[in-house]
This record gives sequence, structure tokens and C-alpha cells, in this order.
Amino acid sequence: MNSLLTALIAKRIVATVSALLVIAIGCGAGIWQLGRADTKIALAANLLARQQMPILNANAGSWTLEEAAERRMIARGQYIPEAAIWLDNRPRPIPPAGSTSAQSGFYLMMPLRLEGRSDVLWVNRGWAPRNNENRETMPPVQTPNKVVNIEGIVFAHPGKVYELGSGKRSAEISKPRIEQNFDLVTEGEARGWMQLPFILREVEVGAQDGLLRDWAPLTSGVDRHYAYAFQWFALAFSGFLFWLISGLREYKRQGFVHGHQGDQG
Repeated sequence: MNSLLTALIAKRIVATVSALLVIAIGCGAGIWQLGRADTKIALAANLLARQQMPILNANAGSWTLEEAAERRMIARGQYIPEAAIWLDNRPRPIPPAGSTSAQSGFYLMMPLRLEGRSDVLWVNRGWAPRNNENRETMPPVQTPNKVVNIEGIVFAHPGKVYELGSGKRSAEISKPRIEQNFDLVTEGEARGWMQLPFILREVEVGAQDGLLRDWAPLTSGVDRHYAYAFQWFALAFSGFLFWLISGLREYKRQGFVHGHQGDQG
């Protein structure tokens, strides 16, 4: 046994260290991927629990983000379409069946002037596809020119994408514009509005306004994390097997050589 361990380890220091490095990296990355999956599952469970709480009414009180975050909320008011912001480079939340790539488009952020109040509530009305021929052309959507009732889920922001440069906002705020990201505080200061400290992601499905609201669940990607974890663990196991098998072959070869030399003596 000692001679076997010596052949596997002591005489193969470089191979042993390399194998240990591969095993450590594979196991570490696999555990990290499992942790990501568990985090998503926990967030989804927490979101579901908060959505089952009583529905809040945006018109009924001055809600804080802590009170309203991830809860369902209804609101009544009128949209301000000239202040709309189109958030660029947003993939379609749930790709169509059979699609192998994410379709790029916009999220439409639009302020809603709450009825009976001076506050404004920013609403993520949904997703619309990009015009591939002209990137500056905004998708055709319909906005009701009347008081509407909407329902959605409260979030701190609509999500962020990587943005080159300083992320400076356009000076033109009197008409719809395209931006990479949305900053609630900056918009309120630029317009002098009183705003609720969160955005509402509308959940109505089926409205014929040119927008999609089939939002992806928070657990989307969990299967991918499990697949990645399997690949990393498989890499670690393969590294161990390669080290072990190559060492055993070398041990047997050396044993055969020594035995053959002994027979000749």
C-alpha cells in the first residue's frame, strides 16, 4: 500500500497538485451554482408569500418601499404618455416556444397620475419588440386617454443593464425617450414631481395595447444552475479519475519493469 501511495503521490507531485486544483475549482464552482439555485428558490418563495398578502391600494396611502415591496397593488389614475421612458436592451421575459435566442426589445416605463392625489406612480407597462430596421423607432402601443384601473407587483426598480459611459440622462424630458436604465429619484427631481418610492410592474395579460406582460418567474434559470453544477462536479470527478487511472497505469508499468528485471537476474 505504501508503495502504491508513493507511486501515486510522492513520485507525481506536479500531477497531484494539478488534480487537486481541478477538483477544488470544480467542487467550488458546483457548490456556488447550487447556492445560486437555492437563493432563487428562496426569493421566489418569499415573493409568492408576499403576493398572497392583502392587496394594497396606491390611492389609499403613502406607502413606503419597505411596506409595499413585492406585494400586489392596485392603482387608479391617468397615464402621462409624453413622459414615457423606453428602457432599451431588454430581452423578452419569456421567449416564444421553440426560440433559441432571446428577442431584444423595450420595457415601457410610464407615470400614472393617481386619481384624487398629487402623487405619481411609475408603471412598468410591459415589453415590446425592437424595430430591427430603425433602432430609434419606438414600438406602436396604445395608451388609454382616460382614468384606468391597473394592478401589478411592487418593485424597487425595473431591473438594470450594463451601461457604457456615465449613464447621464437625456436633457429632453418633455417627450418620450429611450434610456438604458431608469432612476426613480432622478426622474422625480428633474420633473419636480411627488412620487411613490417604487415602481409597479403591471400584470394584466391579454390587453390589446401592443405590450407583453408574461413576466418570467424568479425561479427561471434554476434548472440551468443545476446543469452548470453537474458540469462542474463532473469536471472535478474527471480530474480525479484521470489522476488515479494514469497513476495506476504508471504503477503497474513500473512494477512490470522491475519484475521483468528481477526475472532476468
